[in-house]
Amino acid sequence: MAQKTIYVLVAVAGIAAASGAAWWLQNKPSVVVAAPGTNGAAAATPARGGGTGAAPGVEVAKVMAMRLKDDAQAVGTLRSRQSVTLKPEVSGRVVRIAFADGAQVKAGQLLVQLDDTLQRAELSQAQAQQSIARANLKRNQELVAQNFVATRVVEESQANLQVADAQVALATARVQRMRITAPFNGTVGLRSINLGQYVGDGDDLVNLEDTSLLTVDFRLPERYQSRIAAGQSVQVQLDALPGKTFEAQVLAVDPLLDANGRSISVRAVMPRTAGADLRPGMFARVLIVFSVNDAALVVPEEALVPQGGKQFVFLLDEQGQGDAKKLLSRRVEVEPGVRRGSVVQIVNGVASGDTVVVAGQQRLQRDGTAVRVVNMVSTTEGAAQARQPVTP
Repeated sequence: MAQKTIYVLVAVAGIAAASGAAWWLQNKPSVVVAAPGTNGAAAATPARGGGTGAAPGVEVAKVMAMRLKDDAQAVGTLRSRQSVTLKPEVSGRVVRIAFADGAQVKAGQLLVQLDDTLQRAELSQAQAQQSIARANLKRNQELVAQNFVATRVVEESQANLQVADAQVALATARVQRMRITAPFNGTVGLRSINLGQYVGDGDDLVNLEDTSLLTVDFRLPERYQSRIAAGQSVQVQLDALPGKTFEAQVLAVDPLLDANGRSISVRAVMPRTAGADLRPGMFARVLIVFSVNDAALVVPEEALVPQGGKQFVFLLDEQGQGDAKKLLSRRVEVEPGVRRGSVVQIVNGVASGDTVVVAGQQRLQRDGTAVRVVNMVSTTEGAAQARQPVTP
């Protein structure tokens, strides 16, 4: 029992001695050899305790003030004011094509005539029956005035005339359905039928476009639904017309969000531009500018450090003067704004000219940590990217 106690005491003493030796090795003062002609006490610099050699290295950048646009980009398509593909409601054989490809037509103008021989015959039959019913009604009215027939006979004659009138209206409608006319003024496209061709109900005949006014349809993410409204100005660029920018105006915003893409549909009216060959179906790039800040404060995106649902940056403050000057870190909560390129706007928390850390934030565990700058990152390149419109 005594030997076991001795072994325990020896083990505890060995562990204590090893711990003390390790602590002494880690915290022993460094020996500095003074250069000839210098004061050894002044030249001796401790290896720890906040000296320059122990300060963590960080990369920094300056907070810049620049002109920044809060905008959104989208792609869209030019649309006609009215557009329709004409199709017959009934089957029939084409007996007349009354338009030329690409011609201007008026509302109500005949475009295609289908064979209506049978329908006209039915109309003639209905008109004959209508004449008989009208004559019977007139004769019965004369007879009832002379008390030769009962009033019931006149009422039946009136009902027969109404049936005949309805048959005439039905036959007339069937005749009209064999005529395909233009529903509005516009320009017809290229016909897809020929004379004598048999077409079925619903077959495409020709498209009609009203290009007197063009619109551009585009979509925006749902986060912009409260910022877009009718009357806003948008800039439109067309790949078919490079170098030209058109100012359009928002006509309407669809109240229904697309459940698949979580986007909102917007329609803007294109201006009437003389000499610009604008056509429906053109691919458009749309830029919507919500606001312009001429003195927005921006920092590189790498300067932001998210923590606990908030955004922070590390600022560097100078302390001391001369050889004793040093840089100390300070964590500051900021409110980010618009992101453009590789820079982000800071709404609150920094001032122009402040120095922020863009790399090495993980070494700054607490405020007041002395640091050394190993590289000054320029935000000029990111600012130049922010000034350029982003291609969707």
